[in-house]
Amino acid sequence: MEPATEPADRVTGRALLDEMLSPSIAEQLWHRGHDVTSVANDPDLLARPDEEILAAATADNRVLVTCNIKDLIPIAQAWEASGRRHAGIICVPASSFPQQRGFVGAIVKAVDELLGSEQAPGANDVCFLQQA
Repeated sequence: MEPATEPADRVTGRALLDEMLSPSIAEQLWHRGHDVTSVANDPDLLARPDEEILAAATADNRVLVTCNIKDLIPIAQAWEASGRRHAGIICVPASSFPQQRGFVGAIVKAVDELLGSEQAPGANDVCFLQQA
């Protein structure tokens, strides 16, 4: 799936959560003023290959938020090497965000702060989320 247009240089407050992240994160970020959607709530994206998820996020000018670092980093690198652009990727490392009580709240807080900052990823940027 090719994006219809090139992503903007900086996407502020627009994101797509990969399917391993709870849709409640998207809902909480929406309540904080961000335009965030979730693969888990979109039947057209659910269980699609990673590259198609990144393409869908890019086509909608959304940063992709994912825990699937090992698969998405090589895809992003291949896109960059071929001159293809994506709207940005926020990686959620398990070492910083262990899946335990408070996982959802910690991600909401960190993504909220990142999307509202000058450090928000832009086109072809890949960043690693840090605890807020």
